[in-house]
Amino acid sequence: MSFVVTGATGQLGGFVIEGLLGKAPADQITAVVRDKDKAADLATRGVKIAIADYNLPETFDGLFSAGDRVLLISSSEIGQDRVAQHKVVIDAAKAAGVALLAYTSATGTLKAHLAEAHRGTEKVLLESGVPYVLLRNNWYSDLIADQLPQVLEHGAIVQAAGEGRIASATRADYAAGAVAVLTGEGHQNKTYELGGDAAWSHAEYAAEVSGQTGKEITYTPVSPEAYIDILVSAGVPKMYADIMADADACIAKGELAGTSGDLSRLIGRPTTPITDTIATALRR
Repeated sequence: MSFVVTGATGQLGGFVIEGLLGKAPADQITAVVRDKDKAADLATRGVKIAIADYNLPETFDGLFSAGDRVLLISSSEIGQDRVAQHKVVIDAAKAAGVALLAYTSATGTLKAHLAEAHRGTEKVLLESGVPYVLLRNNWYSDLIADQLPQVLEHGAIVQAAGEGRIASATRADYAAGAVAVLTGEGHQNKTYELGGDAAWSHAEYAAEVSGQTGKEITYTPVSPEAYIDILVSAGVPKMYADIMADADACIAKGELAGTSGDLSRLIGRPTTPITDTIATALRR
């Protein structure tokens, strides 16, 4: 059995490679990267390195072999035609006759503009006839925790998420789910709604940060329009501000609140609570 992971030097991809190394010999794992230098450490550990780019279809020619189990990690290039980028990988996988292609998608209930590329890719994948698994990931707790320095500096959290709840999990949790699918059996042509075991609101998040730091942190919900203005005034490009406000509006509607339990069942343990993610971030 051999495994291929695209975007392998990214943050999620790195966790997936580490998980696979705990379950399979290194020479059965191929890391697909754009920058060979970033994969130097993996190469020294015996992982096969393949140089390919979603924007260059010819770089995927002959990359896959019949029977491979592939993880297609979605492109992070906002502004690009991500469906076309992903189709390059799907077409190459189909031509090679891979055994399984798992795709890191977005929560099925999410209607944000960010999700459109995921829904489009899912359609291409299902129509391709390639044996698939849809890994519909909820929000990443790590992304929220990355903002802690600013939160502590200003003593406030300002979002357009209202009282909406988020069933987030960590990159390590989602990676463990992907590894379980790639190395396990019985997952072909299934869709998993992945996320944390418990959902939380920004008000609860602010209270938790306050409790762990002893510093009062307030949460102020604002309208999407006001949030865009705040972000732009802080130097965020308008395109990204619009995307962030749109995502928050979807959170406010409850589109990321679902807790299916799929992820904890796949990984055989509870998902990482947001309280633990906060504590880890504060120790950095």
